[in-house]
Amino acid sequence: MSYRIMDLELSRPFAGFALASHETGYALVVRWEGRIIGFLMKEAPEGLRMDEEVLREIVERDFALRILTVKLEASLMERWPATTLIESPSLTIAICTKDRSARLARLLDALEAIRGASEFRALEVLVVDNASVDSGTREVVESRADVRYRFEPKTGLDFARNAALETATGDLIAYLDDDVVVDRGWLAGLYRVWADCPDAGGYSGLVLPYRLETPAQIRFEREGGFGRGFERIHHRGALLGNPLHPVGAGVVGAGANMCFRRDLLLKLGGFDEALDTGAPLPGGGDLDIFYRVLRSGHAIVYEPRYAVFHEHRETMAQLRRQYWSWGLGFMAFLEKARRTDPGMRLRQDAMVRWWFRDKLISFAGALSALDLRRAGDLAAELRGAIQGLLGEYDRSLARSRRIREQVV
Repeated sequence: MSYRIMDLELSRPFAGFALASHETGYALVVRWEGRIIGFLMKEAPEGLRMDEEVLREIVERDFALRILTVKLEASLMERWPATTLIESPSLTIAICTKDRSARLARLLDALEAIRGASEFRALEVLVVDNASVDSGTREVVESRADVRYRFEPKTGLDFARNAALETATGDLIAYLDDDVVVDRGWLAGLYRVWADCPDAGGYSGLVLPYRLETPAQIRFEREGGFGRGFERIHHRGALLGNPLHPVGAGVVGAGANMCFRRDLLLKLGGFDEALDTGAPLPGGGDLDIFYRVLRSGHAIVYEPRYAVFHEHRETMAQLRRQYWSWGLGFMAFLEKARRTDPGMRLRQDAMVRWWFRDKLISFAGALSALDLRRAGDLAAELRGAIQGLLGEYDRSLARSRRIREQVV
């Protein structure tokens, strides 16, 4: 069971396709003049033959309005080109990784293919090796020119993120997970959103699937994946009309693809090292930093042209653990926020109530539809959330202290 992922450029003639005997669906990354404007995922019979005319009807039905919008934007840009009176910033691209040298090499190759076209004043790529047990990560970095290396012996993603923050020289710091591959428009998309919104505190981007080759990968994407849509979104309280803003910081984006003003992160004290401490609490750090940036009064702007492709979990067991970690990380973050930011207590408590009500309604719906896998995923997320509320942040604070004490 697998879906074929294909790039479809609508501004040029394109051909139909035929699925292989093992392919049970297809996914289209839809572009207009190189810019990603949509994503379409369809189940289909094995060996399906899709001719050009039928394919064109499908994409015109689903994306005609989006194409018109993009063409209008381009026309307006030609007539009134965007200008900025401030100097272009420098950029550090930070990749925090541990014992995944093959995926790191794949990401570095994708960055190398686009870095020459950068509009940033200066650009550096920084790899933070988060206590890898073999030499693969260092060897991958040393085999490439113009990639910096730092070893961080304290195990935990937020220890590595803070090491990157300390080492970076860029005005902006863009964090990438090692299991993504950047789109060819990634750098240009980030520069465009900075040029349009230079006063923002941070930027988040589109995350699409890299592969859809296993039932778990397909299921995760069907359930929504990391999707935040294909329109720019300014995450600022006054613009959203969301009564729980900014407590539901997960709507901002994904930690796999995020960028911030480096001076702002330093002012905020960096990432909370008691979150993202590995297997016991493998999450929450991105939610926490999104929340704190928003609470500092700065906007975070979501830009779909700033896009990556993510290697989703391959097995159902891995996927279920991911849902568990999402519930755990979200509630651990909320428990921390309730203590450190009492001015938001009413919204924080309302978010807890809304979240459990929403998940329980979804769980009941999955049971009534006899969708036992979906019910199991939701049950895992609920278990993680309960664990997160029952002292996980305190346990993680103790773990992070021990990690610091063990590393001299």
